[in-house]
Amino acid sequence: QVRLVESGGGLVQPGGSLRLSCAASGSIFSINAMGWYRQAPGRQRELVAVITVDGTTNYANSVKDRFTISRDGAKHTVYLQMNSLKPEDTAVYYCNLNLRSLDIYWGQGTQVTVSS
Repeated sequence: QVRLVESGGGLVQPGGSLRLSCAASGSIFSINAMGWYRQAPGRQRELVAVITVDGTTNYANSVKDRFTISRDGAKHTVYLQMNSLKPEDTAVYYCNLNLRSLDIYWGQGTQVTVSS
């Protein structure tokens, strides 16, 4: 059983910052990558950022130079530092865990609202 627990969402003004955290626990073997996705109302879920086990990162064009993904391998935790937030960043953010066994797990989601 694998569990992902997210935290750090909330309401922030445009230009502000938030830091999301996601801690994975349970029967975790051979992580391939961890990442963040988001889904805004009426839109499909989209990739925000991903980090592989060797530290390679990939970002959506819309968040490059504003968001930074990082991880603590020993704690099976991934972080998303979000700076210069815009109203269009408003969405539910989901943590994703991708194992080498091809199993994929999702967190329950955390709401991020950017509004004045």
